[in-house]
Amino acid sequence: MKIIHAATELEPGTRKVSLAIGFFDGVHLGHQQTIRQAMTDARQHEALSLVITFDRHPNAVVAPARVPPLIYSLPQKLRTIGALGADALLLIHFDQPFSRQTGEDFIAGLARDLGQILSICVGAGFVFGYKRGGNVQLLKRSGAALRFAVHALPSVSLNGRVVSSTRIRAAIIAGELDLVSQMLGRPYSLAGPVIEGDHLGRELGFPTANLDPAGLALPPKGVYAVYAHAGGQTYPAALNIGTRPTLGHPEPQLRLEAHLVGFQGDLYGQELEITFLEKLRDERRFPSLADLRAQIAKDILAVQSRVDAG
Repeated sequence: MKIIHAATELEPGTRKVSLAIGFFDGVHLGHQQTIRQAMTDARQHEALSLVITFDRHPNAVVAPARVPPLIYSLPQKLRTIGALGADALLLIHFDQPFSRQTGEDFIAGLARDLGQILSICVGAGFVFGYKRGGNVQLLKRSGAALRFAVHALPSVSLNGRVVSSTRIRAAIIAGELDLVSQMLGRPYSLAGPVIEGDHLGRELGFPTANLDPAGLALPPKGVYAVYAHAGGQTYPAALNIGTRPTLGHPEPQLRLEAHLVGFQGDLYGQELEITFLEKLRDERRFPSLADLRAQIAKDILAVQSRVDAG
C-alpha cells in the first residue's frame, strides 16, 4: 500500500478514486467494513481505493484534555490498514490550521486534488470539519454537486452492542481481551518503541525489552503469555505490565517489560509488537529479588507450555 501525505501525490490519471475516511483506531470490524466498501467500489469501476486517516487523534489538537488512550500506535494502525489491501493511504497531519477547515472545504479540496471522486465511504455517525460541522448529510449534498456516491455504513454489532473504538478501549482496560479480539477481528496486540530500561531483568538473568506505553490503552497489571514480533521474527515471551512492587520504589512508574524466549540482541529504538495469548497471574510483591527471580523462571516455563500447547 502506497502511503502519501498530500492528495496531489496520488496522481490517479484518468481513474476515479473511491475513499474511506476515518480515524480508524484499532481498525475494528466496523472500520474494516467501511474500508472494504471503498475497495469494492474501486474494483467494480476500475478505480483506485484510497483510505484517508490522520496522524493523531483530533482531540490532541482541539481538546487536549480529552484525548482517549489509543488502541493502536500509528505504525501499527498503518500496517493493519495496509493488510486489508487498499491501493493507497493518505495520512493527514492534523494540526490547528487543518482543524479550522470546514467540512465543505475539506471535501472540495479532495475533489480538486484527486480529480474525479467515485465514492466516499464512512460510518453512519461520521462527523468532520471545523467544530464537527460536517456529517453524512453534508457528504450527500457534496456528492450530488460533485457527482460521487456516498456510503454511510451502519455500525457492526457484537453480543447485542455496537462495536466501537470506545467500547474496545474499555474492554482492554477491563482485561476482557477475548472480547477485544472478537471486536477487532484479529488477536489483540499492542505496539511501541523499545526504550532504555534499568537493566534489572538482565541482572536477574532474564533480560527484557522495555516498551514505551505512552498514549496507549493498556490491559490490567500482571504477567501475560504473549508473542513478541520484532525484525520480522516472532518469539514467545513473558510480558509484565506493572510498577514492580518488589523493588519498593518511592515513585513507581508503570512499565511494560517483555522477556523474549530465545532472543539475543539489541532492540533499542525498534518497534516491538506484542500479541496477547493469556494472563498468567496478577502482579504482586515478593519477599526478595531471589523470590522474584524464581517466579520469573516459572512464568517463562508457563509461557513455553502455553505456546507448545498451541
